[in-house]
Amino acid sequence: MRGGPSSRFDDTGNRQVTSARWQAEWLNPPNPLWGSNGVAFGPDGRLYVAQFLAGRISAVDPATGDVDVVVPMDSPVQSPDDLAFGADGSMYIADLVPGRVWRRSPQGEYTLVSDDVTNPNGITCVGDRLFVNEMKPDGRLMELFPEGGDPVVLTEGLALGNAMQRGPDGHLYYPHMMTGQVWRIPPDGGVPEVVAEDVHQPVAVRFDRGGVLHVLSRGPEGIVTRVDLHGSGSRTLVTSGVVGLDNAAFDAENRMFVSSYASGGVTELHPDGRTRELVPRGLDGPYGVTIDLGGRVYAADHYRVASPALSHEGEPHSAGSAGGEPGGVTTEALLHFSHGITADGELLHLTSQFGHVQTYDPAQKTARTRATGLNRPLGITVGPDGSLVVAEAGAGRVVAVDASDAVTVLAEGFDQPVDVAFDAEGRCYVSDERRGAVLRIEEDGRPAVVAEGLGAPQGLVVLGGELFTVESGPRRLRAISLTTGESRIDAEELPVGPPPGDMPRAEPALFAAGLPGVARRFAGLAAAPDGTLLLSADGEGTVLRLTPRRPR
Repeated sequence: MRGGPSSRFDDTGNRQVTSARWQAEWLNPPNPLWGSNGVAFGPDGRLYVAQFLAGRISAVDPATGDVDVVVPMDSPVQSPDDLAFGADGSMYIADLVPGRVWRRSPQGEYTLVSDDVTNPNGITCVGDRLFVNEMKPDGRLMELFPEGGDPVVLTEGLALGNAMQRGPDGHLYYPHMMTGQVWRIPPDGGVPEVVAEDVHQPVAVRFDRGGVLHVLSRGPEGIVTRVDLHGSGSRTLVTSGVVGLDNAAFDAENRMFVSSYASGGVTELHPDGRTRELVPRGLDGPYGVTIDLGGRVYAADHYRVASPALSHEGEPHSAGSAGGEPGGVTTEALLHFSHGITADGELLHLTSQFGHVQTYDPAQKTARTRATGLNRPLGITVGPDGSLVVAEAGAGRVVAVDASDAVTVLAEGFDQPVDVAFDAEGRCYVSDERRGAVLRIEEDGRPAVVAEGLGAPQGLVVLGGELFTVESGPRRLRAISLTTGESRIDAEELPVGPPPGDMPRAEPALFAAGLPGVARRFAGLAAAPDGTLLLSADGEGTVLRLTPRRPR
C-alpha cells in the first residue's frame, strides 16, 4: 500500500499496512529522526545526532543526508541529549535522565565515565579533557576524567546549563537558559563572568571557524544571535524559521548545521538566514491525534501541537502559526509536553504525562491550565456533560475535570488506563494497556471487561456501532462490536512503537531531578465526521488516514 524513503522505523521504506477493510493514506512523510538534539562532527566527517526521545544516536552524511544508526535503542544509553568527540575519536555522551556520562570507544565499546552528574546536558572536549554541565537550577559545570578520578567542579549556580564550547580565548562558554545570559570560565577554574545578556531564550552556544559566537534560541522563530565578542563586539539576529532550535555544528568549510528538538531534522543555516534541508524535519511522535469541525487534523507531538500537511480533502493547510515548514507538518504552537489531545468546537484540550491538563485556543493563541498534579494523564475526551474525561495512567483511574476545573474520580482500579472514549449512549470505554483489555465503566463506577487478551491497547475511539483500538504490541487495529462484543483484526503492520526488533534496554524515568524526563510513547486514534479514522503512527512520525474500502 505504500513505499517510499527510509524512515526511523524501517530503513527499507517498504513497510505496508495490511487491511482488507481500510485504505491507508499518509498525511505527512516519515521523520528520519526522533527529534534532533546535540550534534557534533565525528572523525569520519559525518554529523552525529543525539535523539533524546528515542534513546539513540545517528550519523548523517553531510553530502547525501543519509542517516545511519550508530547508538541503537538497546545500547546502555537511555536518553542522549548531547555528545562530543575526544582527541582519540571516542564519543562522549550526556545521558540526561539517569544522570550518566558515557564513553563510546572508536571500536564501539561503552564505558561509564560518571554517574555523579545530575541532568548532564552540555558536554565538550578540549583536547583530551572532558567537561559537562547540568541542566537544572543551581547546576554545576564539571571536569570529568574518563580514565578514573573524582569530578572537579569548576563552578556552581548555573540557571539550567546546556550546550557549551571552548572559545577562541580558551574559556568555556555556556548558556543560562533561565536568565537569557551567556557566561564563560577558564577550563582550569576561576571566577565565571557574563559575556552576553538579554539573549533570546538561549539553548546553545557555538563558535564558527572565524571565532564569532552563535547563540541558538529554543523559541518558535528559530532565532540565532551572532556576537562578535573578539572583534567589533557587534550583535546581529538571524531568524531561521526552524522551530525549537537545539544545537549546531560547523564543518571544515564553516557551514552551519542546526538541529531541532521540536521537529528533528538537520538544516544548513546560511549567514543571511536562508536554509537548506539536509535531513527532513517532521513529527517527533506523534502521540494523541484529533480533528476539528473544519477538518483540520492536530497531533500532540510532545514539544508542540502540530498539523500534518493534508486536510480532510487532501489539500495543503493554509492556516498555522508557522506555515510553510518542511517535512509536511505545520507547528500550531510550542506547547511543551503535549501528549493527549481532543478537539472541542474551537478549542483543543491537552494532557501532559507530567501531570497537567490544559485548554488551548488556536484563534487567540492562549492556554488555560485545567488541572495539575495528576499521575501520568494521557488520553482525553469530552464527556456528554461537557466535562473533560482523562485516563490517569499512573494512578489507575479515570477522572473528570468540570467547567470550574474541579477534578472528580469516575472510576478506579485499572492497571494502566491510557485512553477513553464515549459511545452514542454516553457510556465510557477505557483501554488498559498493561491489562491488555478494553473496559466499560458501569453505572456504579466499576469497570466491566468488553474485550481482553489484547496486545497493549492504546488509542481508542468509537465509530458507528464499533469500538476501535490500536494494539501497540502486535501493531494492529482491532474492531469490537458494541452490541455483540465480537472483535476482529482490521489492519496489521501499523508503524507504531519502537522499530521492529529494536527494543529499548531500559525505560528512562518520567522525571529527572524534579524536571521532566522521558514520557512513554502513545499511538493515538481519532474518528473523523466522514467515517474515516486517524492514527498517530508514533513509530515513524506520521499521521495515517484510514478510509473504509468500498465493497466491490
